[in-house]
Amino acid sequence: MDKQQIIKWLLEGDVSIQFQVYRDLLGISKKHLQSRIAKEGWGKQFLSKRNSNGHWGDRFYQPKWISTHYTLLDLRNLNVSPSNEVVKKTIELVLEAGKAEDGGIPLGPSTSQNSDVCVNGMFLNYASYFKTPEKRLTSVVDSILHEIMDDGGFNCRTTRSGARHSSLHSNNIRAGRIVWSFRNRGSTYRKEDIQTVKESAEEFILLHKLFISDRTGEIISNDFLKMPYPSRWKYDILRAMDFFRYAEHKWDERMTEAINVIKKRRNKKCTWNLQASHPGQVHFVMEKAGAASRWNTLRVLRVLKYSELEESNH
Repeated sequence: MDKQQIIKWLLEGDVSIQFQVYRDLLGISKKHLQSRIAKEGWGKQFLSKRNSNGHWGDRFYQPKWISTHYTLLDLRNLNVSPSNEVVKKTIELVLEAGKAEDGGIPLGPSTSQNSDVCVNGMFLNYASYFKTPEKRLTSVVDSILHEIMDDGGFNCRTTRSGARHSSLHSNNIRAGRIVWSFRNRGSTYRKEDIQTVKESAEEFILLHKLFISDRTGEIISNDFLKMPYPSRWKYDILRAMDFFRYAEHKWDERMTEAINVIKKRRNKKCTWNLQASHPGQVHFVMEKAGAASRWNTLRVLRVLKYSELEESNH
């Protein structure tokens, strides 16, 4: 398929895909499409799984991947309207349940001394997107910034096993989402601290050329080269490049090897397949593993568009 045919194929997909294709690939605003996401297709299916108590699954974090937390993350990634009242009410329920002693979001029904920095980052992402008032989120920001490590990044194991080195999983989840989902919605709380952390966490990812050990020069994990979707909390190079695009990061030569790997994943029809999903219970299957994926093709095309524009301006 040529590019025009690929775009046509993408626009035959779910309304959430259509909305993002127009916005990210064609540069056309289609707000009426966004308003439909909650009323049809995948968005409607996710929302229909909400329980009468206002949660999904067994409340906030159990079980994966049908919990309130991961369902809210899915709805945010679908680009459901930020004004959706059902989602906003559920986020408020989570906040009303109380925070951990460190100011973050507890994973269980009772508060504990330490929350999880990765979950806090994902929560801040979708809570900011769905317009949760800034004052309701400042303690979550504090809890995240408190976890910054000496190497400039994050590791969600710091509160469990005393990790001493940052993790690519944690940095990709955290770095851009703090700034672009919280500060760029108009929030000013700890603005300079957030910018500093964003830059240091991005540098940590680039130091590793997105997937290569800075000590041995070897691939850190072959899983980083796979392209499952949804990504959940896990890291891969396509997710990392989509983050740099989203964060409007200037082109860096250290991204080149990752871009080349992504290009090589293209199938014979010039689209990209979905690889095996992360194991766990799901509400429903959006796309079949091993088949051409509109999610992955959309994400790759917008990353390539970003990289080509940035390289030409470099």
